[in-house]
Amino acid sequence: MSVFGKLFGAGGGKAGKGGPTPQDAIQRLRDTEEMLSKKQEFLETKIEQELTAAKKHGTKNKRAALQALKRKKRYEKQLAQIDGTLSTIEFQREALENANTNTEVLKNMGYAAKAMKAAHDNMDIDKVDELMQDIADQQELAEEISTAISKPVGFGEEFDEDELMAELEELEQEELDKNLLEISGPETVPLPNVPSVTLPSKPTKKKEEEEDDMKELENWAGSM
Repeated sequence: MSVFGKLFGAGGGKAGKGGPTPQDAIQRLRDTEEMLSKKQEFLETKIEQELTAAKKHGTKNKRAALQALKRKKRYEKQLAQIDGTLSTIEFQREALENANTNTEVLKNMGYAAKAMKAAHDNMDIDKVDELMQDIADQQELAEEISTAISKPVGFGEEFDEDELMAELEELEQEELDKNLLEISGPETVPLPNVPSVTLPSKPTKKKEEEEDDMKELENWAGSM
C-alpha cells in the first residue's frame, strides 16, 4: 500500500467507527515524515543541478544561467517549507507518543491497583494481626529454647571460681618470674683481642757492655 493510500484511502472505516488509535496516528505521521524526507533529497539534488547549470552557462549564455538560478531559488523555497513542515510533524508525533505512553502507564497502574484490591479482598486485618502475634510468640519461644540449649551443663561437677582464679594468678606470676630471670641473666662480656704488633725487646746486658767499651775506646783515642 502506497503512502498516499495510507494517508487518504485505507483505514477510513476504522477511523469512522471509533476514531484513529494513537498507534495508527503515530504511524501515519512517520509515513509522512518519510515522504517529506524523500522530497527533501529530491529538491537538494535539483538545487545542485541548477547551480551546476548556472556555473556552466556563466557569461556565455546569461539567459540560461539566470533561468537556472531562478529554478534553484524556487527549489530552495520549497525545501525551506518542507523543513518547517517536518519540524511541525515531528513535534506532533513526539507529543502523541508521549500521550500514548502516559495512557499505557495509567492503564497499567489501574490494572495493578485492581489486582492489589483483589488481593486485599481476601485478607482480614484482624486475622493479619493475630497471625503476626503468633509469629512473634513463636520467635520468642524459639529464642528461649536456644538460650536453654546453649547453657553449659556441669553434670554434677562444680568448681570454686575463686580457687580457679587464684591458681591462674599463680601460673601467671610463675611465667612472669621466669621471663624476668631470662632478661636479667649473666651476660657474657667479650674480652679485647690481643694486639698483633710485636713489642720491642729489652736490650741485653752484653750489648750494654759493648757500648761501654766503644765509648772508652773513643775517649782514649781523643786524648792522644
